[in-house]
Parts: sequence; structure tokens; C-alpha cells
Amino acid sequence: MAFLSSMNIVGSGLTAQQLRLDVISENITNSNTTRTEAGGPYRRKVVVFEAVDGRDDFRAALARAASARPASNAGNAAGGVRVTQIAEDPTPFRLVYDPAHPDADADGYVSMPNVDTVKEITDAMAATQAYSANVTALNTLKTVVQRALEIGR
Repeated sequence: MAFLSSMNIVGSGLTAQQLRLDVISENITNSNTTRTEAGGPYRRKVVVFEAVDGRDDFRAALARAASARPASNAGNAAGGVRVTQIAEDPTPFRLVYDPAHPDADADGYVSMPNVDTVKEITDAMAATQAYSANVTALNTLKTVVQRALEIGR
């Protein structure tokens, strides 16, 4: 059924944006962390998305149509989005002069995380809008399916 592949596409968007919000929350939480297990200050993380192309070429669609496979197998080729990695932002750390800080170097400077709170809040707003758009698409799909079922009565 085609609406199932549509639900899979919307679901992949919801899942991806939720992970993006989780990573943004982690960045904001660690915006003042000067020590990590890896050593040094916390490094900002970013989510890398990849489009999943759900379209078959004509030859694959023709082969699937000619075979005796049920239509529900066509949903395996659904598109959407997936997270390919959570990468670390390579921008340099901020240096803050604070000679009393326990992590200060010999000159009194502390390496602070490369997290910009304004950028993180902006990213969180964009992720929230994308999440809301996916919820709207899901609700629209639900309405279409309900109306189709009403026609069948």
C-alpha cells in the first residue's frame, strides 16, 4: 500500500529531527564543559543527514510489476531521510582568559567548547519546524486514509 511508504517517509523525518534535537540539547548542556574523557574541552556535534531515494528506475519498476510480488513489497523502496553520522565540528575552541580556572594554561587562558548558544537555538528552532512539518504531513496522510475508507463504505 502506497500510504505505508508515505508513513515510512514521514516517520524517517520525525526520527531524524528528534535525533537532531537530542544532539543540539547535548551541545547546549556541554557549552561550558572544559574536560572530557577524550581530553580537552567538549567539541560541538552536528548531525549529518542523507536523502534516501525511494524511486526506482523504469527497469526495476517494470521488473517488480511483472513479478508476482504483492504491492506491499514496493514499500521497501520508500524514500525519506537517514542520519549517516554525528560528526564533530572542527571549528577552533574559544580561548577565555581566566587564570583562576583549574584548566587554565600557563598564560591563564582556558580552552572553552566551540558551542555557540545562539547557533544551537537557531538549529533547534529549525529542527522543531521540520518536526512540525512532518507531523502536519502525517496528519494529512491520516485524513486522506480516513476519507478513502469512508468512500469504501
